[in-house]
Amino acid sequence: MIQITLYRNPQKEYCGFRSSGHAGFARAGQDIVCASVSVLIINTINSIETYTKDKFSVVSDDKKGLIDYQLKDRPSKEAELLLKAMALGLQQLADDKHYARYIDLTFEEV
Repeated sequence: MIQITLYRNPQKEYCGFRSSGHAGFARAGQDIVCASVSVLIINTINSIETYTKDKFSVVSDDKKGLIDYQLKDRPSKEAELLLKAMALGLQQLADDKHYARYIDLTFEEV
C-alpha cells in the first residue's frame, strides 16, 4: 500500500507531502497504481521547480518508495495550485473503488 500524507499549513495551504511504500496492485513494471501516483508526484515536484521560485527540500529512497517534499516557506500561488492539482489527482485515485485499497491518503497540519 502507498501511504501518502499531504501537509497543510495553518492557513490551509498545501506545503508538502510524504509518500512511502509500493501499491502492490501488480508486479513491478506493470503496476498502474504506483505509476499513476509516481507521475502525479514527480510532475508536481518538477513543475514547482521549473515554474516557480519556491524553495523546497526533498528526500527520496527508491527502494522504500519514499519521497518527502516540503516547501521552505509559504507556497506561492503557483506552487499552491500545483499542489492542489496533485492532491485532486491523488484523492480521485484513493476514492476509486478499484484502487482505494492500494492508497492510504491522509492530511496533516504542519
